[in-house]
Amino acid sequence: MPDGQGPEGQGSGDRGPGGSGQDHQGRGSAAARPAPLPAGAAPGASFAQGVPEEALRGIGLIAAGFGIVTVSDAAVKWVLPEIGVAVAMMVRGTLGALTVLVLAGGFRVRAVNRRLVAARSLLHCAVTVTFYLAWLRGMALGDSYAVAAVAPLVMTVLAIPLLGESVGWRRWLSTFVGFLGVLVMVRPGGDLWRWEAALLLGGVVFMAVTRIWTRVLARTDRPATIAFWLMVAHIPFGLAILPVFPAIGWPSWSGWVAILCLGIGNGSAHFLFARAFALAPVGVLAPFEYSTLVMGTIVGVVVWGDVPAWSTAAGAAIVVGAGLYNLRRAQIRAREARAAAPARG
Repeated sequence: MPDGQGPEGQGSGDRGPGGSGQDHQGRGSAAARPAPLPAGAAPGASFAQGVPEEALRGIGLIAAGFGIVTVSDAAVKWVLPEIGVAVAMMVRGTLGALTVLVLAGGFRVRAVNRRLVAARSLLHCAVTVTFYLAWLRGMALGDSYAVAAVAPLVMTVLAIPLLGESVGWRRWLSTFVGFLGVLVMVRPGGDLWRWEAALLLGGVVFMAVTRIWTRVLARTDRPATIAFWLMVAHIPFGLAILPVFPAIGWPSWSGWVAILCLGIGNGSAHFLFARAFALAPVGVLAPFEYSTLVMGTIVGVVVWGDVPAWSTAAGAAIVVGAGLYNLRRAQIRAREARAAAPARG
């Protein structure tokens, strides 16, 4: 999932990547914050207990977004042998940017933190290239998603120097176990013992950086603005790498359909992510990021007959389990901090 717009990449609600639903330019978001709980609710009461309809709407939107992303990724994997990496980048950027504009109703796209928006967009374009290369070289969709599941664990580590966050021993231990799951996936002689997996792991580290930067951008820029410029950046980036990855040929009719799914799907998914995190907190929505691993595996089996190896499945289960545990611990720490705030006041 080279979109980097999953829960860990969405704004400042947890966080993304997490929340990323601000309606502002240059101010903090009120829309991204959870609504207050009803009077008499316990301190640990969930957001869904306070505003269940909005939470359910957010869940529906995030699930739809990840479903669309999976279809879009399958479409680009399908058409890559026909058009090449660079052309796929430009197509994704052009159609994706137009789709975001249409769905957002022509919002203002002027970025506030322009330098960080540009840096994040360009770095994420490099991440996209690593995924496209892996798919072009035949890596299964589910296998690539299994590797991408490492991103939340990398974020746990990088948030310490980049955001000044503290990580307790439980999350350190869980993160270590998660990285052991990576070793299970890429064990010597296994299906993922290939240079494309190493390339993808490097891309996932950069993807974690872009998700952390999204946390910072959530304080100043709209999620749709961030998504729009991410799409736009794919166009010059694709042109720049065209000499290295020249166009392969003219797409077939099925290739044209895949191109439409690729561009429109990416723009639509980013818009849905932005709306979802405006309605529900990251703690409710973050676990749905791992749904792409299941959906991608199913699509890979149905379309290409790519059945994951036992080592990939076992390693992915360890990584996902560690990621969910870290998310749970982060929720507990945030709840404890909120409960202690009145006492400090």
